[in-house]
Amino acid sequence: MDKIIIISLLTMLIHLFETLSYAVRYAGVRTGRLAVALSLTGIIVLVSRTSNLLQGPMTGKIIDYAKQHPEFDLEGQFRIVIGSSTVGTLLAMLFFPTAVLIATRVIRHMEVSGSIPKLISSVSLDQIRHVKHHLRTPTWNMLRSLRIMGIPKRLLLLNCLVTSIYTIGVLAALYASALNPEYSTAASQSSGLINGLATIILTIFVDPQMAMLTDRAMGDATERNRLGKIFALLMFSRVVGTIIAQLLFYPAAAWIAWVVQVI
Repeated sequence: MDKIIIISLLTMLIHLFETLSYAVRYAGVRTGRLAVALSLTGIIVLVSRTSNLLQGPMTGKIIDYAKQHPEFDLEGQFRIVIGSSTVGTLLAMLFFPTAVLIATRVIRHMEVSGSIPKLISSVSLDQIRHVKHHLRTPTWNMLRSLRIMGIPKRLLLLNCLVTSIYTIGVLAALYASALNPEYSTAASQSSGLINGLATIILTIFVDPQMAMLTDRAMGDATERNRLGKIFALLMFSRVVGTIIAQLLFYPAAAWIAWVVQVI
């Protein structure tokens, strides 16, 4: 149970920071320093990838434990982990206004310091204490303004699908190794069968659309405000995607378990 709690916390952090990358991009558009903002997202990706490095081996140990203890409810525990991704995405939505303000200040300080190491070393305790003055909460007016009209519906649906697939990719492969012990090694290494589809959709359909919307926002104040609503709706679609992941989890694992037998 201790490992499940830690894995769930790591999963929550992964989805929290990946979703908050929208805030950094939006801050880059608002300040006109998109290239600087995109470089700062590397820090967020680093936190996410580090959590992934720890999450993988620990989840693998859960599989080993389940094989030795058939009474262990492996599927139920994995669903708790998937649920933590929903919690992380919801927290990102809550912290989004605060993250935009903080990212805006970080981008401006980045221009002065010139590098991430110098930026980090220039942070003082007083500056850390003053972070509380930048805390913002989503307002009802912000939520009420989130209308899908004028925002590509296909983008929201595809982002939802990509999120649901990425959420269960590794977990489904590991669970498939428990469903099919004879081919457990092959199954545990087959997350690409799931994540590959999400990567194709993200690369061909989602990222180019987001790039075009961002470019428009850079030179148009109206489009800039609209981009904020798009990011908010994208976060909401990520929440829905993590919920749909609960429905896709077992079918995806069963599909992987079948595929590794026939390839």
